[in-house]
Amino acid sequence: MNPAVQELIADEPHRVLQLGDTEVVVLGTAHVSRASAEKVRALVDTGAFDTVAIELCESRQRAMLDPDAIGRMDLFSVMRQGQAPMIAASLALGAYQQRLADQYGIEPGAEMRAAMDVALDRGLPLALIDRDLGLTLRRTYRAVPWWQRMGLIGGLFGSVLSREKIDESEIERLKEGDMLESTFSEFAEQSEDLYRTLIHERDQYMAAHLRRLAESGQHRRILAVVGAGHLSGIATQAEDELTPPDAILDSLDQPPPKARWPKILPWVIVGVILTGFVIGFLRNPDIGLQMVMDWVMINGGLAAIGAIIALAHPLTVVTAALAAPLTSLNPTIGVGFVAAAAELFLRKPRVDDFARLRQDTTTPRGWWRNRVSRVLLVFILTTLGSAAGTYIGGARVFSHLFGA
Repeated sequence: MNPAVQELIADEPHRVLQLGDTEVVVLGTAHVSRASAEKVRALVDTGAFDTVAIELCESRQRAMLDPDAIGRMDLFSVMRQGQAPMIAASLALGAYQQRLADQYGIEPGAEMRAAMDVALDRGLPLALIDRDLGLTLRRTYRAVPWWQRMGLIGGLFGSVLSREKIDESEIERLKEGDMLESTFSEFAEQSEDLYRTLIHERDQYMAAHLRRLAESGQHRRILAVVGAGHLSGIATQAEDELTPPDAILDSLDQPPPKARWPKILPWVIVGVILTGFVIGFLRNPDIGLQMVMDWVMINGGLAAIGAIIALAHPLTVVTAALAAPLTSLNPTIGVGFVAAAAELFLRKPRVDDFARLRQDTTTPRGWWRNRVSRVLLVFILTTLGSAAGTYIGGARVFSHLFGA
């Protein structure tokens, strides 16, 4: 190993891998550490490496190079394609990291940005070795049983609401490897499914990517910059795995299998509710009418409450209340889409809303103040309200049939 490199990494969490004829120095970093960014620059500046690999995917690299890109999204298309929850989750993740970074005056992922910049300056190949963030989030969401998903989402957005300060020295201590590995071990005991998709699968993915780079014969000395928590897993997978790397990458790049019941269940519910209405009217028109009124009041009322919590325009609240009882009986369109479209029409986001989006979403108040993020809240909260209304209203409908 180059003596300058050896000196620089002596006190840093790292692994040196020999993959065939290729030497890979895997450097563990803290994603909001100024010291990590400076160390990455110094290592690349030694001239000892012919390739730089970083823990990024193409979408995260684009977001880092063009941080305002999310502000240029077509909100109507986002709603129509059902991507509002994914966009909101991405904003929440970014907001949490940004909140930490703001305490230290350093951009999130500064060490990754430093690696990109120095590699570009030196004309070195840059390899993005992490799996696509959106795919990882989808696989994580699907890996968790449906009854635990609300807790997962609540925890994610709870990180935005928390105002806890973290000392920079604590961030530096997180680079010590043992602490992170023990933390992840505890995490695995609490939720093995989450650990597998968030950590273990990505360790496999990045290790396979490094192996593929080595097997290409085009890279002799690679500097891989990853979060310290992935260090041990990547080293183990890279050295011990015998499965061809392309096979691993193809397997882990597959979207999660879609369960059939979420597509069938809404139609079953519609059939059951409509059957209840028919039976009610056949038994007694007054009972049938009361069932319909309860359905409208409960479903529309809870959707309207969701819109109110999102601080939607008054006409959006009315739209949600009127649309929810109908959209709940038509699974091809959701009240969230209708309400968000109404909010977009009534309160068109301004240029400065898009410009402030990344900063506004770092605070709870900003989510409601910014017209872009508020549209996302309208979509999500009216959808949740109507979903609750469907089950509560459905139960109320059948209570009339059974005399409750």
